[in-house]
Amino acid sequence: MIALQLPDPEATDALGHLLAQTQPSSAVVHLHGDLGAGKSSLARAWLRALGVRGAIRSPTYTLVEHYAYADARLPAEGRAMHLDLYRIGDPGELEFLALDDPATSLWLVEWPERGGAALPVADLRVDLGVEGIGRRVALLPGTQAGEAWAVRLAEMPAYRALLTSAGRNMRQATDP
Repeated sequence: MIALQLPDPEATDALGHLLAQTQPSSAVVHLHGDLGAGKSSLARAWLRALGVRGAIRSPTYTLVEHYAYADARLPAEGRAMHLDLYRIGDPGELEFLALDDPATSLWLVEWPERGGAALPVADLRVDLGVEGIGRRVALLPGTQAGEAWAVRLAEMPAYRALLTSAGRNMRQATDP
């Protein structure tokens, strides 16, 4: 498990960029957290880091949004699905969302607990929570691909910079 403190929206954006840089060519991510915890903000930063241009809409009412992005590791453009399952009443409703597109290389799923076994297993579980003026984040690998992803993430200089920045900002917030 990787645990982080994100003191501000810029740190959340930095984490989204870092996750995009290190993600495997195919990944399923479950985003957990209460309302307002930053799930959509993290997903938006992630998609921007992948090169998605134009509006990145929260799928709160549409339930799913599809995005194309460039990825040199893939034979064709990458396809991302951003799902928000907060409004579904039963996992059976997922079969009406056309989630069986084999070209999808990235799943970002908010409120995955509502989808139950109808969803693919998460390579990475991201738990977000509000803490003071910032966020706390736990990244929990759920597959071998997720384990390898966590190792790549921890080796990145940007990850160490994020840790240093978060620690410095936290000290500044608590120093008299």
